[in-house]
Amino acid sequence: MKKLRKEIIIYQSPKGAIELRGDTDKQTIWATQAQIAEVFNIERSVATKHIKNLIKDGEIDEKSVCAKFAHTAEDGKTYDVQFYNLDVILAVGYRTNSSRAISFRQWTTKILREHITKGYTINPSRIKKNYSDFLSAVEKVKSLLPVNIKPDTESILELIKVFADTWMWLDAYDKGIFKAGKVTKKKISLTAHDLTAAVAEF
Repeated sequence: MKKLRKEIIIYQSPKGAIELRGDTDKQTIWATQAQIAEVFNIERSVATKHIKNLIKDGEIDEKSVCAKFAHTAEDGKTYDVQFYNLDVILAVGYRTNSSRAISFRQWTTKILREHITKGYTINPSRIKKNYSDFLSAVEKVKSLLPVNIKPDTESILELIKVFADTWMWLDAYDKGIFKAGKVTKKKISLTAHDLTAAVAEF
């Protein structure tokens, strides 16, 4: 049986958003029935009933959403415990009638509306956590500007937009998650004069 690398922590925020942290190697999160019940403030038996109905109705595939992991209990013994992934957690949230589940559905509807109408959503908590990285990026951008020019906000934002993809690629490379595309063998002729001129123009 597999063993979770990190302790799973599930937190239900007052605004309905679920903050999930834990083992995300497979871009998901795993939780027990007890943890799912705690998220939506319901009895464990209610969570169990919803999960059984989700499987029975074919809304979720039991083989892909369920897994057993080795879990060390308070008595020090290791047991095989049934865990469910994020798909199950979200599905239970839509079937539950508790006040907390209602808040959750209101929150997810807001997020979905933003995705459909805007094509993106903004996560304030992520921005807050990465604020120092953002400020560092701004300082790097400012260092690219000529010494005698005092940068304005619009200029800095424009430079950030220009170099955003490059930073994302470098960050992905540093983290070992950069996905290389297909290799091409396009021949490019570049003289020293062309290179010097390009650098001067930049």
